Amino acid sequence: MNKINHNLIIGSGVLGAYLSKEILKKKEKVIVASRSLKKKFKNYSFLNIHNQIKFEKLNIKNKKEIIRIIKKYNPDKIYYFSGQSSLTKSYKLRNQTYTSHYIGVKNFLDVMKENKLKFKFFKANSGYIFSPRDGFIKINSKFSSNKNPYIQSQQKTFKMIKSYRRFGLKTFNLVFMQIESPLRDNNFFIKKVCLSAKNKKKITVGNLNTFRDYSWITEIVKIVKLISESKPQDIILSAGKKISGKEILNIAYGINKLNYKKYFFVSNKYYRKNEKKILISHKQNNNYLQKKYGFKFKIYGKKLIEKMYNNI
Repeated sequence: MNKINHNLIIGSGVLGAYLSKEILKKKEKVIVASRSLKKKFKNYSFLNIHNQIKFEKLNIKNKKEIIRIIKKYNPDKIYYFSGQSSLTKSYKLRNQTYTSHYIGVKNFLDVMKENKLKFKFFKANSGYIFSPRDGFIKINSKFSSNKNPYIQSQQKTFKMIKSYRRFGLKTFNLVFMQIESPLRDNNFFIKKVCLSAKNKKKITVGNLNTFRDYSWITEIVKIVKLISESKPQDIILSAGKKISGKEILNIAYGINKLNYKKYFFVSNKYYRKNEKKILISHKQNNNYLQKKYGFKFKIYGKKLIEKMYNNI
């Protein structure tokens, strides 16, 4: 009889929910650990998989709790998708940001090392940790010099994940750019634009002349699942297709046959200091994914905007 793999996902956010659905397709078990069970786990209910998931309460600052949950489920893979996720809020939530991105991961890695555990460990990171001169990110690109707590804590964690491999640990750094889905918070740019366009309302925005890289969630979790069967590595996962804020507005409002130029106001409130004009995944990353895993992103640009618009 074949052994059924167990997957432990740390954090109850959107990425973990969609990955859970992808894992369940493979007839594997999923356990989701979160600091609180008072939440209704709406992401899992939205995907209609709530009853197939085992939910556990976990304090990532407590190594004894980490050991307890590992002994209870003996996971084959752990996906650390926890962490304060806002660049802006991280200034006010410095301790929470540092603890959730660095201390929690270090505790898991120390438990792995001290107990000689052989499961695979995956950490989600933001592409904002890098800042190449030309804006096209490679896995060995120069780190950003931005002093933002969110960026700095993830940079430190990225280095630690790499360094713990010397102890024989199977650790992965997964680097994502913007990941879009209907479950995104309403204040995230593409969803915010699509909601305003759908309701024929005006919107307040920041710099519309920057180019970013957006991927659709179902494609992201498919490639994550493929990579989870490979050897430990650091890898960038994103569509690698640039689109500007102006183009996003034009597409979204155009669906409703509206001229976007009549529907937005610009506010300095939404401008970020030292914001790069271009910040996207370099094409060599996707060339690698296609050659190594036979995977190619298909949902980006206009298709992604239309998908968001039609699913909210």
